[in-house]
Amino acid sequence: MPKIAFLTAGGLAPCLSSSIGALIEQYAKICPDAELVGYLNGYQGLLLGKSVSFPGDVMQKAELLFNFGGSMIGNSRVKLTNVKDCVKRGLVKEGQDPLHVAAEQLTKDDIDILHTIGGDDTNTTAADLAAYLQENNYDLTVVGMPKTVDNDVFPIVQTLGAWTAADQGALFYANIANENTTASRQLLVHEIMGRSCGWLAAATAQSYRERISGWNFYPEMLLSHARWDVDAVWLPEMSLDLDAEVERLNQRMADKDCVHLFLSEGAGVDAIVKEIETRGEEVPRDAFGHPKIDKLNPGQWFAKQLEGRLRADKVLVQKSGYFARSAAPNARDIELIRQSATVAAQAALEKTSGVAGLDEDQDGKMRVIEFPRIKGHKPFDIDQPWFTEMLDGIGQPKGQRVEAH
Repeated sequence: MPKIAFLTAGGLAPCLSSSIGALIEQYAKICPDAELVGYLNGYQGLLLGKSVSFPGDVMQKAELLFNFGGSMIGNSRVKLTNVKDCVKRGLVKEGQDPLHVAAEQLTKDDIDILHTIGGDDTNTTAADLAAYLQENNYDLTVVGMPKTVDNDVFPIVQTLGAWTAADQGALFYANIANENTTASRQLLVHEIMGRSCGWLAAATAQSYRERISGWNFYPEMLLSHARWDVDAVWLPEMSLDLDAEVERLNQRMADKDCVHLFLSEGAGVDAIVKEIETRGEEVPRDAFGHPKIDKLNPGQWFAKQLEGRLRADKVLVQKSGYFARSAAPNARDIELIRQSATVAAQAALEKTSGVAGLDEDQDGKMRVIEFPRIKGHKPFDIDQPWFTEMLDGIGQPKGQRVEAH
């Protein structure tokens, strides 16, 4: 009877609890006698030996987990190869190797299979752990599932939860857009998650435009489609002529008395970091070395740049990130989650480590992708027809392709 452990890590996405639920469903079919445990708060719980045994009836109640966002066992951001950070946070003692501590804890807990559910940082850390286990002859299999609302993991076609996050961001902004009626010449900035990849901002804009396309407007009372439509979508992958964009958006402002900007949070990070460093200040960073975007506030930074140039009477910046990433998955994501779990559970029992996902290098086949091939910061392809058609629809030039940060 194998003992199977789960951990979820990184930021939230609409797939964490449901991914555990889908894996439990699979094990109920193919290995009903398995013992199931969860490490609390991701790799943090693994290092500290904090875990919870799943109730005996969990296999009969697994479907309930699809109704919840968040994670049923908690998250954290921990990089096992960042020894200094692990020591600083009290996760290991001075002189200890976090990889060794994790391996020994798994052995102490008699774990046979570890499922990691997270984004590129979570699964590259899982790759480091899997390599350490193999090199040091630990008999243990690690199989990951790829969650991230950014949809930016090589070589995975579609990460879990991203579709839902786009739809939820659109739902969020469908209410915020009504704020255009509170003032003349109003600039509304919708800041959307996406550190290095603009997929979510693009997909959210598309979902929002599809949502309002079915509304019956009343233009005689200022309730026109134009006043609610998107005016600009700015992504990290796009090199835009800001002066030309300001000129274009000033015309949009004159035509409809408001501007709706959908901004991928990573679009301005380089400029903000440069500005901070020029002032001689330290850029706040997380355990993985990434600038802490919540501290940089890209939406506010862009609003400050644009307010005067667009002669805006009122500026409103709204972030849909926490709303979108905390949702329960939609039907489309649930189907993908279940497909991934089917492959992940079977591979784990066959002692094949890797990440279950749609492999873009094998025509999108669902398979366990080898850990060394998993990398983050996959850029969004701005030449995709659905995106270029959307830009044409809002009158925005495509801009030149640039490398993702």
